Amino acid sequence: MTQPDYDLLIIGGGLVGASLACALDSLELRIGLVEAAPLTVSAHPSYDDRTLALAQGTRRIFQTLGLWEALAATATPIQRIHISERGSPGFAHLDSREESVEALGYVAEARQVGAALLTKLPNLRGVELLCPARLETVVIEPEAACATIRLGDNDTVKLRTRLLVAADGAQSPVREQLGIAALRWDYGQQAVIANVTPTLPHQNVAYERFTQDGPVALLPMSENRCAVVCTVNETDAVAVMALDDAGFVALLKERFGDRLGLFQRVGRRQAYPLFLLKAREHARQRVAIIGNAAHTLHPIAGQGFNLGIRDVAALAEVVTQGWRSGEDIGDLRVLNRYADWRRWDQRQTIAFTDALNRLFANPLWPVRVARNLGLLAFDRLPPIKHEFARQTMGLHGRLPKLARGLAL
Repeated sequence: MTQPDYDLLIIGGGLVGASLACALDSLELRIGLVEAAPLTVSAHPSYDDRTLALAQGTRRIFQTLGLWEALAATATPIQRIHISERGSPGFAHLDSREESVEALGYVAEARQVGAALLTKLPNLRGVELLCPARLETVVIEPEAACATIRLGDNDTVKLRTRLLVAADGAQSPVREQLGIAALRWDYGQQAVIANVTPTLPHQNVAYERFTQDGPVALLPMSENRCAVVCTVNETDAVAVMALDDAGFVALLKERFGDRLGLFQRVGRRQAYPLFLLKAREHARQRVAIIGNAAHTLHPIAGQGFNLGIRDVAALAEVVTQGWRSGEDIGDLRVLNRYADWRRWDQRQTIAFTDALNRLFANPLWPVRVARNLGLLAFDRLPPIKHEFARQTMGLHGRLPKLARGLAL
């Protein structure tokens, strides 16, 4: 066999792809990281920074990788989660004290997570950063995956790797070029996101409020800001984005209520379409698929990014075990261990978020009554609440070593 250029080539240097490179630092692998955008992060803080909900399990993975120290000072802990439906008296809550954890999760600015990764990447021993660079073609051969990469605007290079990892997002060029089918369901909704400042302190509580027009989530941030994810029907998205700040505040008040008082300041709004995507294969000979390339979820419970980071932890463990035992890390027998391991978590998380959105979108009166009674019952059944909390914290099922605080 001709010696490949890399042992592992990651297509997509975003947060998930870069996390995988960091996770494999303990091995003497030759790793290439291909990213279309320059790997730079603005040093200037912004009121409008996009946020990520980091589950407790993700925090543990980042801590094990040596990334959490850079995030700890800026990430806002979620101590409680309040779940309710507009117009119904029933509600439920989750409390970190009841789960014996310091926080149910954390809210971090994506820019800060990117900065922590960017600080670490250049110091990784076996990682070569190929950016800006873009995948043009990929061909799978028995002994290697062959990728043609365009560097900058002109130069192209052909690279061979034992294992190619697709971390290139929901519109994954790797998945498309290899003809890997994906199930896609458009929800007919858009998420309008913004940062707001309420008059009352958020007290580290995250809110998920369901309405007939779609869910509204408020996540606690630093300086008493809240990250808003307001789901609207696709037909209403243009009108909502056209509202001035006063109009948007009025919309939030109508849908969320006044539990946090008035919203004094509203940041820049962004909107993106919501859809469910699930690749039908997560592993092939010489190929593994992770993150949004494997699954894209409704943001209703903030599980998408965390699911991708659990992909990273599981794949890194499988690759590490295979490499140390002298196996070919691109062989399908090795990669099937990753796919089999992740199947249960992916299916359960996708089903949970999809069912939650569909259940609370149903306007029928009997269904609303059942939902309200269900919330009341859920709040009074500690064993069920505990299992639900463990699921949302990413601490349920077979956990990778990194999520248990163990080095690979």
